[in-house]
Amino acid sequence: MNTGILLVAHAPLASALRECVLHVYPDAGAALVALDVPAHEDPEVTRRAAKALLTGLGAPQVLVLTDVFGATPCNVAQKVVDGFHSKLVAGVNLPMLLRIVNYRSEPLDVLVTRALAGGSQSIMQVAVTAPQNQHRKNHDQHQHDHSQ
Repeated sequence: MNTGILLVAHAPLASALRECVLHVYPDAGAALVALDVPAHEDPEVTRRAAKALLTGLGAPQVLVLTDVFGATPCNVAQKVVDGFHSKLVAGVNLPMLLRIVNYRSEPLDVLVTRALAGGSQSIMQVAVTAPQNQHRKNHDQHQHDHSQ
C-alpha cells in the first residue's frame, strides 16, 4: 500500500524539500505533493489548498508533514486531516522525508515510527577536526598527541 505524502510548510520550504526528494527518488512525484504557505496568507485559503491536495492524492493513506508545531502550516494541517486515513508529523527535515519515501509502502503507523527515527537520528553535532572524527591507531608507543 503506497502512502501519499503531503508537505505543508512555510514558503518555500515544502517545494524545496519535494525537489530534493525527487532528485533522489524521481519516481515519487505522484505520491509527494507540497504546499508552500506564504507569509500573511489567510489560513482559510491555505486550508482549502491543503484539502484539495490531500484529496487529489487519491492515496489510501496519507502522511502529512509540517515544519513547525504550532505554526500556521501545522494548525491548518490539523484541521485538514480529519476524515482521511492519515497521520500528522511536525518538524519535517530532509533525512526524515527521504526515509518516508523509501518506505512508503509500509503501514502508516510503521511509517510514522520510521519518520520520527529518521528525523531525530539525523541530527548530530559534527566535529570539524580529524582527531575527533576518526579514531587514530597508535602504532608508535612514543608518539603523543598533545591536542586537547
